[in-house]
Amino acid sequence: MFSAIARIFRTPDLRRKIGFTLLIIAIYRLGAHIPAPFVDFPNVQACVASASTSEGLLSLVNLFSGGALLQLSIFALGVMPYITATIITQLLRVVIPHFEALYKEGQAGQAKLTQYTRYLTIALALLQSTTLVTVARTGQLFGTGGPAACENLLTNTAWWAQLMMIITLTAGTGLIMWFAELVTERGIGNGMSLLIFTSIAAGFPASMWAIWTAKSPEVFFLVLAVGILVVALVVFVEQSQRRIPVQYAKRMVGRRTYGGTNTYIPIKVNMAGVVPVIFASSLLYIPALIAQFNQNPDKDGNIPGWVVWIQTYLVKGDHPLYMILYFLLIVGFTFFYVAITFNPVEVADNMKKYGGFIPGIRAGKPTSDYLEYVINRITTPGAIYLGLVALLPLVALATVGANQNFPFGGASILIIVGVGLETVKQIDAQLQQRHYEGLLR
Repeated sequence: MFSAIARIFRTPDLRRKIGFTLLIIAIYRLGAHIPAPFVDFPNVQACVASASTSEGLLSLVNLFSGGALLQLSIFALGVMPYITATIITQLLRVVIPHFEALYKEGQAGQAKLTQYTRYLTIALALLQSTTLVTVARTGQLFGTGGPAACENLLTNTAWWAQLMMIITLTAGTGLIMWFAELVTERGIGNGMSLLIFTSIAAGFPASMWAIWTAKSPEVFFLVLAVGILVVALVVFVEQSQRRIPVQYAKRMVGRRTYGGTNTYIPIKVNMAGVVPVIFASSLLYIPALIAQFNQNPDKDGNIPGWVVWIQTYLVKGDHPLYMILYFLLIVGFTFFYVAITFNPVEVADNMKKYGGFIPGIRAGKPTSDYLEYVINRITTPGAIYLGLVALLPLVALATVGANQNFPFGGASILIIVGVGLETVKQIDAQLQQRHYEGLLR
């Protein structure tokens, strides 16, 4: 293992790629601590230290930005606009035939889709930055009931100052997107995934230290042991797949013989990744967001009953009703996303076109029915697994007193493990090209 790591740094090309990737990551983390213009940084720090950030989507966005959102830094929006734009582009393939046609055109069509994703990312960044600046100006960024400093986060609330902040935050998102593309082209691994990995990993030490200081050392080591087991489980499930055997019949084209090979269709247990968790968090945050702007008491000094109900059951995340709804939404979104991204009819048609068939299954509709049957069976445990992993931060919130940035659960552990495995595989492939022996033996 250590000799393989030494070979990485003895290989000039690989050493240069890793060095470039680390440089971009360092610049990205530096930008997460540079405050945006007209931000009262001492007041922001006082609010971060005293306010709770365990509310649904706000916690998720802050997690993906590496804490930059609540710091109101130039990279406050982080990678969330790009993630949202990518998901929307994928979903639009089902609705807009032109997008599906571009996807099937190969590299040129997918490059066009990538360009659309960039435009949509900037548009979403403009919208989200406007919302963030507006909420910060009204003093509602950290909720209500905090210190007085939370109501004075900006040093200048003039329209031109707010416009400058919006432009800065939008430009920060564009810069992050450029960083990610540079890492993908000149570095190692997928750039956007590595930046998300970095943002989440940056919060691990603070989360663990918070548990150490708030609870006893026994609780800390118990959380650490549970975390190791969860990581092992996530690695096992993320690597698990159902391999459907496929055979291709031999066919003569002129004097050449094509086909006659055996392969398989890999179907992962977790085909949806972390997308259902993001969908469920976003949907559950909508009632809390509506209630946040309807807290004005009536003439008798009473807050509306429906606002109180939402604040009681759908805000903090430690109520059983919230956990049940969260779990059911994740399971439902998992089936929905898999149905969109994997089309059994299209796969069966492509197999029939090139002379492929599943042993014992007739080509055409029987093949598509069989693939749909297998997908449903595989997705069921995958959806339950996603729901249980996503509930771990909420259970920790109710038992240990951690927040939803609990490091060993939810979207954080899924992304950390997934990106880590993919990056190690790419480094291993690079080593095998040069030394015939990889990082993993």
